Amino acid sequence: MFDLDKVSTMIVDNIPVVAGMLLKLVAAALIWWIGGKIIKAIMAGVKKLMHARELDSTLQKYLVDIIGAVLKILLVLAIVGYLGVDTTSFAALIAGAGLAIGTAWGDILKNFAAGAFLLVLRPFKVGDFIQAGGVMGTVEELGMIVTTINSLDNVKHIVGNNKIFSDTIVNYTTNDTRRVELLCQLSHGTDAADAIKILSAEVAKIPNVASTPAPEINILEFNLAGPVLSVRPYTHNDHYWQVYFDTNKVIRDHAGKAAGAGVPTTHYNINQQ
Repeated sequence: MFDLDKVSTMIVDNIPVVAGMLLKLVAAALIWWIGGKIIKAIMAGVKKLMHARELDSTLQKYLVDIIGAVLKILLVLAIVGYLGVDTTSFAALIAGAGLAIGTAWGDILKNFAAGAFLLVLRPFKVGDFIQAGGVMGTVEELGMIVTTINSLDNVKHIVGNNKIFSDTIVNYTTNDTRRVELLCQLSHGTDAADAIKILSAEVAKIPNVASTPAPEINILEFNLAGPVLSVRPYTHNDHYWQVYFDTNKVIRDHAGKAAGAGVPTTHYNINQQ
C-alpha cells in the first residue's frame, strides 16, 4: 500500500538537496547571462581596437568570430564545472576534436593562417597587379582561404593563400613607375652614339613615358650582328603594355636613321689553311 508518511518524509529530507540544485541551476543561468554580456563587451572592444588599427574588414570578422567562439567554450566549461561535473572529459573531448579537425583540414587551416598573415601584412591589395603562386595578374579578391587573380589573358585563377604566402610575391603596382625592357639590334656599321641620341629623343615623345626617371638607352652587349642597345623607358603600370608596344614601333621606325645604319647580319670569318 501507498505509505503517505514515508513519501512525505522522503520529500522533506530531500528539500535541501532539491533547493540546492535549483539554486545552482539559477546561478548557472545567471552566470551564462552575465558571461554572455561580458563576452559581447569584450568582442565590441576587440572590434573597436581592430577598427582603430585599420585591419581588413574580412580579417576583423574572422578574428571576432574565433575569439567569441573560444570565450563561449570557456564559459560553458566554467558553468559545467560549477555544477559539479568533471570538466576533464570535456576538455579531452574538445582537444580530440581539435586534433581531428586539424588533421583532416590541415591544408585548409594552412591557407586560413596564410590568409590572416596576408591581410595583416598587406603585401598587396585588391586591384594590384602581382606575380605570386605561379600566376601573374590583377588581384580581384583576397579571401581568408584563397586569392582570386585575373591573369593577362583574362582567365580567373583561384590560388590557395598558403601557396602565395610561401612563394615570392612581386607587386608591380606598389611603385609609381615600372621599367619597360627592350632590345635594339644594330649593325656593325651603325654609329651607336647617334642611334642612342635618336632613340632617346623619340622614346621620350611616347605618351605616358615618365620623365623621371628618364628613359635609359645604352649599349648592352655585342654579338656577331653588331652592338645591342638596351631600351628602357619608365611608365606607370597601367600604361605598361601601351609603352611596351609603342617603344617597339619607335625602335623599328627610327633606329635605321642613325649614321651608317645597315641591316644587322651575322658575320663569320673562315680561315683556310
